Amino acid sequence: MRIDSHHHIWDLGIQPQPWIDGDTMNSINKNFSLDDLKSEISGSEIEKTILCQTSRNQAETKYFLHIAASDSTISGVIGWLDLDSKKASEQIEEYSQVTGYEFLVGFREMAQDISDPNFLARPTVINNVQMLGKLGFTYDLLIKEPQMDAAIQLVKSASETQFVIDHLAKPQIAEKKIDAWKKNIETLASFPNTVCKVSGMVTESHWNSWRIEDFEPYFEVVLRAFGPSRLMFGSDWPVALLSATYSQVVNLAENLTHSFSEGENDSFWRRTAVQTYSIDLNS
Repeated sequence: MRIDSHHHIWDLGIQPQPWIDGDTMNSINKNFSLDDLKSEISGSEIEKTILCQTSRNQAETKYFLHIAASDSTISGVIGWLDLDSKKASEQIEEYSQVTGYEFLVGFREMAQDISDPNFLARPTVINNVQMLGKLGFTYDLLIKEPQMDAAIQLVKSASETQFVIDHLAKPQIAEKKIDAWKKNIETLASFPNTVCKVSGMVTESHWNSWRIEDFEPYFEVVLRAFGPSRLMFGSDWPVALLSATYSQVVNLAENLTHSFSEGENDSFWRRTAVQTYSIDLNS
């Protein structure tokens, strides 16, 4: 069994996605359902998935929890929480009253889109992320290079919280820039409470004209820094469709991990996600 640790769905009539802007994003400026995903994963050995937020509101997370409760494909939901609010614990209490709450495995804030690069180092944010660890929730870091210093401060300050770095922290693959990102990702990897999703790389490259060789230097960095047991596969579908099909994303991951042992492949494609998000594959 393989697990896709990071995908999305959206109905633009229910939850508009204002970040989908401009002609270059026309291919994903439409609705994507769970049935669409099931069609995409056919033949990929992906059997379970983790559904991740894209909207900064509680309504989307509640909607996702209902979906998870009604379909066995979804093993976990990464929801949204207002981390800069002193009422974050009350928001979690709201979620606990929703059908499917047991599928809520963690939270994410779209820090990459917040104008303050030090958002993640704000005292209220740190306090709330510390709270998440005490409650058994993970925290996904959606960051780029400008947010990495603050992310390091946050991880250092919340040692009881399990952190997941989304999309390798979005290195500038198209520009072939690696040095500053490499230093920061190695610092993040030095904390034992971090793991990294091998996801989102195709949209950081030259769309539709990338080669496997473009990604190898970046994958080698995270492989050396985290080791195979702290990496996991994520498709970032349907965002990835801007640059690749679902099967191309899977094939890319297979190529990058072709030298992995059986045990290392099991970690990458399944076990790391199960352990990190404490998901029940029988649910």
